[in-house]
Amino acid sequence: MRVAALYDIHANLPALEAVLAALGEVDLVLIGGDTVWGPMPAETMERLMSLDVPTTWIMGNADRDVFDRVDGTWKESNDWCADRLTAEQLEFLRTRPATASIDGVLYCHGSPRNDTDHITVGTPLERLAAWCESVDESLVVCGHTHAQFDRFVPPHRIVNAGSVGDPFGDRGAYWAVFDGGVDLRFTPYDVDGAARVIEATGFPYASVMASNITSVSTAEDAANWFERRSGELSKNISGPTTST
Repeated sequence: MRVAALYDIHANLPALEAVLAALGEVDLVLIGGDTVWGPMPAETMERLMSLDVPTTWIMGNADRDVFDRVDGTWKESNDWCADRLTAEQLEFLRTRPATASIDGVLYCHGSPRNDTDHITVGTPLERLAAWCESVDESLVVCGHTHAQFDRFVPPHRIVNAGSVGDPFGDRGAYWAVFDGGVDLRFTPYDVDGAARVIEATGFPYASVMASNITSVSTAEDAANWFERRSGELSKNISGPTTST
């Protein structure tokens, strides 16, 4: 089976359209989570639901933030996205599985054990081995950290398909095709035009996202960002309790 894996679209419709135009002949489109948290949630859902090719969806942590309207730092954005989706669309997202096993490939969002685990080019091998300990499939495909890479952690090969809509990397969209092999893809598109469209949506995080997609970064930048983020979370958990 020829599977196109589209991860971390983040409701960036121009990026999604560019990838769909480059899709070619595939048997299945795997939607890898974090699909609707972004500037064009309804339009993105409608476009994906209208595809002629079969789709399989898995859940991402940002999808859950939207349908559960999670409190905290991103509350305003979570509510903004949820308000633009129908009850049926939100329920569809709510009922997606955490993982999908297809032709000997395990697709997950963060790691096989948790959709918020951060797998990057800098994640220690011991940590990855522990997260994949119970996985029978030899190939694990993930997302969440928005940076495309290919790592071998015996006996598993771990591939991050990259982010369609908000990547660490060059100016464009990242995705991948799996058909017995691994084909990492990059699709350029008009990111400056997309940034202007994003800015005009009213999405609370629009200016940051527009800046992200028009900038150039690396997989190492992603690793550093997520390690800093993990340290901040650990400090908050272990430190004194304060009101927010």
